[in-house]
Amino acid sequence: MRHKKPPVELIGVSLIWLLVAVSDRIWFRMDRSVPAWDQADYLNSALDYWRVWQHPQWFSGDWWTQMWMLSPKIPPLTYLLTIPFQNLLGLGSDQTNAVHLLFSAILFASVYALGTRLFNPNVGFWATVLCAIFPGLYHHRLQFLLDYPLTAMVTLSFYGLTLWWFSKSNQSWRFSIGFGLTFGLALLTKQTALFFLFIPLLWITATIFKQRQWQRFLQLAIALLLSIAVIFPWARTNWLLMLTSGKRATIDSAIAEGDPALTSLDAWTYYFKLLPAHLSWPLLIIPIIGLLFYIIKHYSLSANQQHHPFSHFPKLDLNWISLNWLAIFWFGGYFISTLNINKDFRYTLPLLPVLAIILAYFLTLFPQRWGRQIRWFTVSLGIILMIFNLWPIGSYPVRQVMRTLNPGNEHHVYLGKPWPNEQVIAEIIQSQPYLKANLGVLPSTPEINQHNLNYYGSLQDSQVYARQVGTQKKNVLQDVRSLSWFVTKTGQQGSVDRVQDAQQMTMQTLETSPEFNLKKQWLLPDNSFLNLYQRIIPFVKVDPLKQSLSKVQLKQILIPKQAPPGIAVPVTYQWQGSLQQLQEGIVILTWKLTLPQKEGLSSWIHDHGIGMGELYGHSSNQSYQVTEQMAMLPPVNLIPGNYQLEATYLNRKTGETYKIESPNITLNINPKAPPITAPELDLVTQLRILSVNLPQGIKGLDPIFAEVGRINQYDPTQDYTHQAEIALEYRLKQEPFRLDLAYNLGLANVLQQDAKGAITALKQVTQLDSKNPNAHAYLAFVYLYNLQPKLAEQALKPALELKPNQPEFKALLGVAQLMQGNIISAWQNLQALK
Repeated sequence: MRHKKPPVELIGVSLIWLLVAVSDRIWFRMDRSVPAWDQADYLNSALDYWRVWQHPQWFSGDWWTQMWMLSPKIPPLTYLLTIPFQNLLGLGSDQTNAVHLLFSAILFASVYALGTRLFNPNVGFWATVLCAIFPGLYHHRLQFLLDYPLTAMVTLSFYGLTLWWFSKSNQSWRFSIGFGLTFGLALLTKQTALFFLFIPLLWITATIFKQRQWQRFLQLAIALLLSIAVIFPWARTNWLLMLTSGKRATIDSAIAEGDPALTSLDAWTYYFKLLPAHLSWPLLIIPIIGLLFYIIKHYSLSANQQHHPFSHFPKLDLNWISLNWLAIFWFGGYFISTLNINKDFRYTLPLLPVLAIILAYFLTLFPQRWGRQIRWFTVSLGIILMIFNLWPIGSYPVRQVMRTLNPGNEHHVYLGKPWPNEQVIAEIIQSQPYLKANLGVLPSTPEINQHNLNYYGSLQDSQVYARQVGTQKKNVLQDVRSLSWFVTKTGQQGSVDRVQDAQQMTMQTLETSPEFNLKKQWLLPDNSFLNLYQRIIPFVKVDPLKQSLSKVQLKQILIPKQAPPGIAVPVTYQWQGSLQQLQEGIVILTWKLTLPQKEGLSSWIHDHGIGMGELYGHSSNQSYQVTEQMAMLPPVNLIPGNYQLEATYLNRKTGETYKIESPNITLNINPKAPPITAPELDLVTQLRILSVNLPQGIKGLDPIFAEVGRINQYDPTQDYTHQAEIALEYRLKQEPFRLDLAYNLGLANVLQQDAKGAITALKQVTQLDSKNPNAHAYLAFVYLYNLQPKLAEQALKPALELKPNQPEFKALLGVAQLMQGNIISAWQNLQALK
């Protein structure tokens, strides 16, 4: 039996992929650039997913939830697909970008198949060639952004939709399932996949209803349900953040970038004007000339043949059905993308493969005797443009010609001096090998920014994180007082120019502060200087010990002799123990009045993780001494007198507890004592102070989340919320009627997106604070977040009885009813939002 050979065009498509793969890898091999903002942010997420998948816990619901939460705003398919490439090639930006080899294969195969299905293999082949040399596509193929993967997956999904819509009845069921899966995967790449397939799906639905094709309707419904099933686990976990982040990603970004308003003509022609940059003038104009030549020749010959009715000259036989179908996709995607007020060069990339098919079809309309030469000439010109766009070659006049033919799409390989991002991270690690570090970043340029510094720190086993600070004048002093490391830059500061006053104030504070010194300075390739500042006396210091200790000990406490209540008091704790015990340790600290009295507040707490969660290292028998320089807050209504510390060790993993003997140190609380300069309060204490506002409802929430956004910058992993949760759960077992602790625990769980934990804590809050309608509303909100609308409606009943006209309560009830399908009642209650 003879095997059927694959079409020559398909072999050509495979060769195109191979040539693209080799070309791209050579470019990466030569390139010395560092990833810019978004690229580094996505690389961070890919590394997070790689790390969590090194030890998967297949049958743990908590592990799956934590895994989906790693990327709360953007679906994680691209990150998941990078894991095999990182396992095979190693960690790094170039290695991670190898995932685009897979997406190129998907894109080229989909374009070829789509062109072949709608026209013929020749069109499919030339469309693939165009996709390989379109500037807009190779520009993003060489960057770790989600737009190129999205382009590949949208094209694959559109091919699946085309197969189903144009299929015969005996094939339609399997093709509908194929579309459902590919559409779900496209959505799991990025939600904006819906932008490009919405209009085709709407058109298909309208046609189905018009022609009463109920079997087709059932197939489409099942396909869409299958798509929802693919994205549901991620969306179920992150739906609230996904929705609430939309305003920042669209409206706020559009305002900040000065994008045109939808009422202006510029908004509707924005992406149309970018076509020469996406395609280049030759790849856009020459195919259109082919179409025009074909039409003119047809009509001229038709006019000449009016007296020759028996002529066999072909009629104008453009494939209108296929062209109309592609036009529905292209103009539909263009329309929806334009409605997004946040405009960006890369947001319409998924339109380019379909445009490639249309232009390839037009290229085949040239007469056969010289059409082949025109096609190869066109492609050769595109390849020459690609070489000049990617490599810094050619004289100035030649480059100007190339820029005219393809405006605004140079993406030259960087061959200059390397940037010192990795050296910054290495310097910090060398200075404090036993600690994690959080680096405050002031500049925000493509080469020096919080995202790429964080990425290089993450490559070093996540020992160094980086966060942007110095953006608000009101927070400058807190920023400086809360971090131990900063980088500043001379010269151009990048995208932070709009907050230049706050940034300059931060830089001046660092330069003049006696608490910081200039650790190191680097000359950058742009001839500016990068400065690394280090806190002279660190908040946490770690020293190895010679002896081995089985339990954690408190060796020393340094405090002033007296202090007034209601004002932060400096305190130094010195702990000793094995690395594992120290890393896993939460200390339950209670400062108690030595002579208890019957009335009044006679204690305060200072629970926190040892080393404030910053200890770094892998479990070993080595023991260490950890010195914490921090502050605590005696309450303002504290009884004056002498206070001593009672300490308990709590292991955050095993739950093990034991008493820790405290030094015989006494602190006298005296309202008349002068205040003493102290560091910033630790974040667990700050969170406890913020939770006091929770009983106030909406009025209390605004200041809480404004401050949480700030202090989250100081703890990149938000471990302080986990420390607080563990300590509060322990204390509530000892003191189950402490309403303040119950509120605090509820807030800690909410900030960790732990719905089950928050529900348990807020149930306790509603029992202890049953007359407060806000307590019941909080519980209802968390039930809604956990997609339990019936329980949310039940939780709201006491709140509405206590305060029936509160608009926020009615709105929550409306959402609960809407989620249960009670549309009329939901509409009535949602009117309260007006």
